[in-house]
Amino acid sequence: MFAQGRRVDPPRLIYTPHDTMRPKKIPARFVFVLLVGTLLASVAAEYVRPPPGRVILTGNSQPPSHPQQVHVSLVGANRMRVSWVTDAKHGHSVVDYGRASGNYTSSATGEHTSYRYFLYSSGKIHHVTIGPLDPGTVYYYRCAMVGDEFTLKTPPAALPLELALAGDLGQTEWTASTLAHVSKTDYDVLLVPGDLAYADTQQPLWDTFGRFVQEHASRRPWMVTEGNHEVEAGMALPGSPAPFVAYTTRWRMPHEESGSPSPLYYSFEVAGGAVHVVMLGSYAGYNSTSEQYGWLARDLARVDRRATPWLVVLLHAPWYNTNAAHAGEGEAMRKAMERLLFDARVDVVFSGHVHAYERFTRVYNDEANPCGPVHITIGDGGNREGLAFDFQKNHKLARLSLMREASFGHGRLSVVNATAARWAWHRNDDADSTIRDELWLESLSANGACRRANPADDSWSDEL
Repeated sequence: MFAQGRRVDPPRLIYTPHDTMRPKKIPARFVFVLLVGTLLASVAAEYVRPPPGRVILTGNSQPPSHPQQVHVSLVGANRMRVSWVTDAKHGHSVVDYGRASGNYTSSATGEHTSYRYFLYSSGKIHHVTIGPLDPGTVYYYRCAMVGDEFTLKTPPAALPLELALAGDLGQTEWTASTLAHVSKTDYDVLLVPGDLAYADTQQPLWDTFGRFVQEHASRRPWMVTEGNHEVEAGMALPGSPAPFVAYTTRWRMPHEESGSPSPLYYSFEVAGGAVHVVMLGSYAGYNSTSEQYGWLARDLARVDRRATPWLVVLLHAPWYNTNAAHAGEGEAMRKAMERLLFDARVDVVFSGHVHAYERFTRVYNDEANPCGPVHITIGDGGNREGLAFDFQKNHKLARLSLMREASFGHGRLSVVNATAARWAWHRNDDADSTIRDELWLESLSANGACRRANPADDSWSDEL
């Protein structure tokens, strides 16, 4: 059932110009640093993906004042944040938008920021919130009053809703294949459970990643949480960059709107509140005295399952995993927080980190439980480190693992109505995308046996 990994040469670098046939050259010293870093990573990596999987460096030949790395995200019920970067140190943090091409009937002004990472200095990073917007509507927009026109589509006001999921993306040929498959069929929101650019302190890779995904991320909202490759902690010296500085500065998510004290975890709702999505931080404090734990308890307590029949959680390091890769790394967080998710009757938990696909039965506290969430690992978006082939047949959790495969791909959660949703995992087969796993889920809010009369009642039995 499982393909066997084999060692291959380190991935070659592909340079792709952005929006032009005359590419601007990337400095030779930058390519040399990338090649050395890739060689070292290849030697240290336990798993190496099968070819092709070359790293793609997407360059920029736009004028310095023109927007690049454009992406959109959700902010509240009827607003979206438009983010982009300009190389110029000046420019307008303005978005003009409307329902017809070239006819911008509304305008919004935001702010810009930047950051330094040792010798690297970012361009101006702009964030503008637009709205109120009508649901299920295509809008045309232009950033900074110059450059290209983009289009975006807002999510629907009610179910049905289509969520696409892809973790551990990177910027390789396999990433390009995954995103092409995601976009072949319409979806409303893309959820990413961590590990975006695989910059790993090489800050220009954040820029190439932003240009690489712009075609997709400018059209539909991307909602992301951090992975280990976003940490990028500097040395413990005065003036060293703080952890997550590139991630939190570039990919701003609505943590303040959800009452979260940290950009590393937050929540949001879609489809008129029918689906509540919680984005947890595997690399923030999570024990019972942590800010994240307290925020999560408050966030889940506010969810009315009569109005919000679906509860979805994303995090990076999986709590359930039968692969030798990253074995046990999510266990401490599971022990600290799993009861909160179980008591709230979370329907499904998505994670990344392990570069493969795996789906478990409904589970709680290492045992099958019809009122626990389904745990799904979807860390197979296209990263440069390779696939995790070593699933352990005799693992203590193997009896709970219903499907596992080391292939690149993406997932789709089609929430049909208040009680039913269809999950499908699509494996990349080059030009095609093959459904290798699918099932129908019933919302736990519709399951009378799992409904709690009083969520604060700790006498609820785990044995169902």
